[in-house]
Amino acid sequence: QYTMKLGISFYTTLWAVCMCSSNNTHGFVLANGKSKASTFGANNSINNSELKVSTSSSDTKVCSSTISEGNLALLSERGRAVLEKLVAFDDASQRHVYEDWPEVGIEDEEKIRLSEQLADLDDSYPGGLVSYLSKAKTLLAESAAGSNPFEDYTASVPVGESLTYDANDDVDGGMTFAEAERVGLTGIGDTAFVLVAGGLGERLGYSGIKLSLETNLVTNQCYLAVYVEYILALQKYSDKQRQIPLVIMTSGDTDPLTRKLLQDNDNFGMAPGQIQIVMQDKVPALKNGSAGLSMKDKYEVETKPHGHGDVHHLLLKHGHVDRWEADGVKHVIFLQDTNALVVNGILATLGVSISRGFQMNSICIPRLAGEAAGAITKLEHKTDPSKSLVINVEYNQLDPLLRTQGDKQGDVADPITGFSPYPGNANNLVMELSSYAKTLRGEDQGVVVEFVNPKYKDETRTEFKKPTRLECMMQDFPKLLQKEIPGNQVGFTELERWFSFSPAKNSLESGVESVQKGNTAPGTMSSAESDMYVLNQRKLQQAGVIISKESKVMAAGIPVTAGPRIILSPRFAMTQEKMNAKIIGSDERDISITERSSLILDGEQLEIKSLTLDGALVIRVSHPDAKVTVDGLSVSNQGWEIMEVDSSDVTVPEEVAIRGYIMAKNEALEFVVDEPGEYVIGSDAVLKKLN
Repeated sequence: QYTMKLGISFYTTLWAVCMCSSNNTHGFVLANGKSKASTFGANNSINNSELKVSTSSSDTKVCSSTISEGNLALLSERGRAVLEKLVAFDDASQRHVYEDWPEVGIEDEEKIRLSEQLADLDDSYPGGLVSYLSKAKTLLAESAAGSNPFEDYTASVPVGESLTYDANDDVDGGMTFAEAERVGLTGIGDTAFVLVAGGLGERLGYSGIKLSLETNLVTNQCYLAVYVEYILALQKYSDKQRQIPLVIMTSGDTDPLTRKLLQDNDNFGMAPGQIQIVMQDKVPALKNGSAGLSMKDKYEVETKPHGHGDVHHLLLKHGHVDRWEADGVKHVIFLQDTNALVVNGILATLGVSISRGFQMNSICIPRLAGEAAGAITKLEHKTDPSKSLVINVEYNQLDPLLRTQGDKQGDVADPITGFSPYPGNANNLVMELSSYAKTLRGEDQGVVVEFVNPKYKDETRTEFKKPTRLECMMQDFPKLLQKEIPGNQVGFTELERWFSFSPAKNSLESGVESVQKGNTAPGTMSSAESDMYVLNQRKLQQAGVIISKESKVMAAGIPVTAGPRIILSPRFAMTQEKMNAKIIGSDERDISITERSSLILDGEQLEIKSLTLDGALVIRVSHPDAKVTVDGLSVSNQGWEIMEVDSSDVTVPEEVAIRGYIMAKNEALEFVVDEPGEYVIGSDAVLKKLN
């Protein structure tokens, strides 16, 4: 007998050929004679299990109930090794994967393909395939038993900062929005950005990558272009002469298309090497409560996404954390793929992190009581304070937890604010790098604690309606931080929803159904686009621009803003104070924009003194040494308008059908300034260079 130990990140390479005996049909057994699932609790560690290979000197033939010697001989060394490990671990839950293979000469290529896929899955998961299945067994058993992960905790509202865009409102007696932005500007040159983008747009009704979708039809900028433009503008504002790095996490589904999008657009202006890509792997799907591998067919394991929690381990694995530390980075900012509004709150959130010393800071929004959104919560352990932590708690867990404590009313609204006291998690993060790096280099190497969420067929809780898998979420990082840095500082920054949160995640059809049921945030491409225009309307109104009262119109069954449709580039005004400085009209020389108008303002040294707009106007100042003042300009033209299309028409392109309309650009006045100098655009609507 040979003894092997299952390690966390590797296996010993010494394996014996399985010999059958009359009373051992598998050949491989655990030292104690049965399969033992690795424990995987709050410390995320795997207890090493000792395996022994049973052999018989009287029988030289591989166990006929598993895999014949001839079939094993077909496989590569890695393919054979992973199958031997799987058989050694198996308690009969995985027999369907490897038993009943036909004799050599029949379906040999398929056997090899399966073994190589298993080897790839083994290589890609920290600890290997057996580690994955061990964790799955434990978590599925806990799920079937209905274990309550919070039974030893009480919930309370954590420390954080609530900010509004109102220049005179500090909400909780803390920082104003402008103050937070000013602090954020002091640290923006020492940041790195991470964009989590592993998903396709299938849920939206789009077969391509979500990063390629147009955020709006006024500029036609895609999501990736918006994020890159924002980072480059931050880089310009910084007093540090360094590039701000961007790492994009892709998946096998999105990686080729993401690279092509970058290549086709010359990295949207970023320098060579400034954008780096890490790709996450999928994990095996599980068909039942015994963690049996789900098979697409006899020779292919079904796989599913593991979740965006992979990003932490990948950043460490690919050396980005080491490079950032060497380059003086102090904070890492994590973004999601289709919530373009979040860029408006990044500077302020960074400022809160710096001023409060947060090691992890979650961007949040006011949350309605009972809303299907996670909440940032302080969980205090009843007997062991070292186990207390601040973390996201899903809505379906928060209410039962709150019903066990205090007034036992559950997830109810604060009578003063009308919102839940627990801030809603928008799932964008700011991490302080030194503590982040220390945690990543700890015992778990950034592998976030996983969970499983099976949909059971019946009350026996053994069979699933469809295959499940282990998942991990990047916002569960505090579980690792708690272990490596006791007494850590985890908090939140709450921003107004209209200012920072409008993700595109649902198809037009599901959005229409949602609206018909009374939902005011359907999460479609059209609602996300509309909210971008509303955001910029309110920014200009706060700066003194006269805009008609907000109103809605229906576009393909979704309520959207009637206008005006306004896009303000980050180069025009990065901060609230900068916005107010750029809009310098007075009571005598008002700036007004009609509801049907469309406006694009883009330029670092562009300011508006006097403007009356009824139509479409585009002003782009692309040269860094060009200054343009709009003074006395009056514009009236046919402008741009929304025109609905039949989204059910198969000839309509996907990117149009998911909105249900196009933008008819009938007429516009456009100015593009790409030469240095000082210019004015006056009442004659002519760009004039001043002497």
